[in-house]
Amino acid sequence: MSAHHRGMMKLALAVVFIAIAAVPASPQSPPPTERKLTLASEMIRGYTQIQRDLLEAAELMPDADYGFKPTPETRPFGQLIAHVALSQFGFCSFLQGGPSPKAAEKDETPRSKAVLIALLKESATFCNPLVSAMTDESMVQLIKAGPVEGARGLLLAALNTHGNEVYGTIAVYLRLKGIVPPTTARQTPAPTKGN
Repeated sequence: MSAHHRGMMKLALAVVFIAIAAVPASPQSPPPTERKLTLASEMIRGYTQIQRDLLEAAELMPDADYGFKPTPETRPFGQLIAHVALSQFGFCSFLQGGPSPKAAEKDETPRSKAVLIALLKESATFCNPLVSAMTDESMVQLIKAGPVEGARGLLLAALNTHGNEVYGTIAVYLRLKGIVPPTTARQTPAPTKGN
């Protein structure tokens, strides 16, 4: 590794650690304790967070608005929930080493809010043990996906990236319906009575 690359790596790590240290604790939080940030633990933490965000967002949208689409070319809200759930089955089936149990299902199939929330929960239940078992060592193990061989951790990175991408779209749909997305709601203190 060249001196330039080592310098860039040190700078990147410094920025990450400074950003983590700069996040203010909530008034109820105990003082921060030392913790070790490993690749696997942080990727798993990110996975857990996006699962929470997706489920809370799906629960916030009223059943009557699951067919809502901002423009004729966009997917309806319910189809976004189906898409992220079925994609999670697909990503995690590669981690499991078998076919997706939902391979025959399509995003476009009409489903109610209750069915879609159940599907999203089912996809998380399918993925959770596969994701939580990942370690720094297992993330670099190569696995085959058809003709491609890649590091196991790339699937978790793709799962997290895709979940966050879909959540970003979902958040816009919620905003257009006057609903505060769950991530924003958690950052904004609730108004006190009399204000």
